[in-house]
Amino acid sequence: MRGGAVPLPPSSSPPPGLCAGSGRSMSALKVYSTSVTGSREIKSQQSEVTRILDGKNIKYELVDISQDNALREEMRAKAGNPKAIPPQIVNGDHYCGDYELFVEAVEQNTLQEFLKLA
Repeated sequence: MRGGAVPLPPSSSPPPGLCAGSGRSMSALKVYSTSVTGSREIKSQQSEVTRILDGKNIKYELVDISQDNALREEMRAKAGNPKAIPPQIVNGDHYCGDYELFVEAVEQNTLQEFLKLA
């Protein structure tokens, strides 16, 4: 097809929860993480959360709290825990949960509900 749009194969359609053509999700999903940590556990948990979201084509914004103390305080306020550590997941003004709750939702096949996308 010259000069026109190339049709996408059927397998390229976005999964439920994503807007076709916009490349953006219908939500404001954020994953609070840190690029500066000595904890292998935190690094591993952050990687697993982003790998699963990427694998399911769920769009999200990665917020690096190590860049600004205000972001760390924002994450802790949304989590309702003054000692909360990354990764923490938020959808708009709704706190979804931490790594343990995320993994539990994946295992129970309730990730869409957990992320407040359903």
